[in-house]
Amino acid sequence: MFPDLAFHSPQVLWGLLLVPVLLFQAWRERRQRAALRFSGAHVFARQGRGFRAYLLPVLPGVRALAVVAALLALARPQSRDARVRDLSVEGIDIVVALDLSTSMEAGDFRPQNRLHVAKEVLAEFISNRVNDRIGLVVFAGAAYTQAPLTLDYGVLREVLKQIRTRVLEDGTAIGDALATSLNRLRDSEAKSRVVVLITDGDNNAGKISPLDAASMAESLKIPVYTILVGKGGKVPFPQGQDLFGNVVWRETEIPINPELLQDIASRTGGEYYRATDPEGLKQGLQKVLDALERSKLVEGGASATYREDFHPYLLAAFGLAALELFLRATFLRVFP
Repeated sequence: MFPDLAFHSPQVLWGLLLVPVLLFQAWRERRQRAALRFSGAHVFARQGRGFRAYLLPVLPGVRALAVVAALLALARPQSRDARVRDLSVEGIDIVVALDLSTSMEAGDFRPQNRLHVAKEVLAEFISNRVNDRIGLVVFAGAAYTQAPLTLDYGVLREVLKQIRTRVLEDGTAIGDALATSLNRLRDSEAKSRVVVLITDGDNNAGKISPLDAASMAESLKIPVYTILVGKGGKVPFPQGQDLFGNVVWRETEIPINPELLQDIASRTGGEYYRATDPEGLKQGLQKVLDALERSKLVEGGASATYREDFHPYLLAAFGLAALELFLRATFLRVFP
């Protein structure tokens, strides 16, 4: 009747054999329950049985249905998706190193700043991936792993949504960011491993030289694709707020070093891209993917995907149990 329905834990359904036992026990208790006896029936001559007499026998049935629904939910019913997942998965291990220095607040991508645009484009980039494991490293004056390599793109987008500037010590530690990213990829068994470095400035902080980090990437055979965000030179930068709460922008010189990013990309076998607008950043990320060789992370055939369908049964179980308790405590309350 339901060809696409399956149970993840069908052994739980053996518990349904207890339902007739529960109903029999309820019937037996009702038969053995003491009853008030009167010397005459004229007291009830003008009275019908009333709704209580009809509803009391229903309560065991409500409880039995609640047990049935709960057991069905515990068995975890699942429906098969029409799409079949190919297990011969081709994917890339990608670590994105994102600059969080205060210069990313520059407004040359108006009406938004550089970081806001970078996060939007990265979120779209993540959403378009299927089998690529992606990790996230953030850096300013120091570098930290924000998310390890994962296929859980939903969690990754939530992590990306939370990051902001002025949390880390200010600066631009490009060398530390590369070293941290390489450390996340060092033990990866994927054939294709890559670092995508997104920054808007020059290296001015950190303990590791960018070129030393590039040499590490070269020895590990991990290409680094660098994307320089922003126009360079004098750009609008927030200087506070006016009396009405509006952001005050002032032209500020923000140094960039495209030669350094070009050198890093050239040494490691990657590519250098320049993004002066959101579309440029999006195209840069797409070119990174187009330039990579796919590698098979998982070998296998095909597998159907399943959707969990236990929620209606669980809600029904709670609803029926609540209905029984409500009736016993109100309309069908039995006094000793």
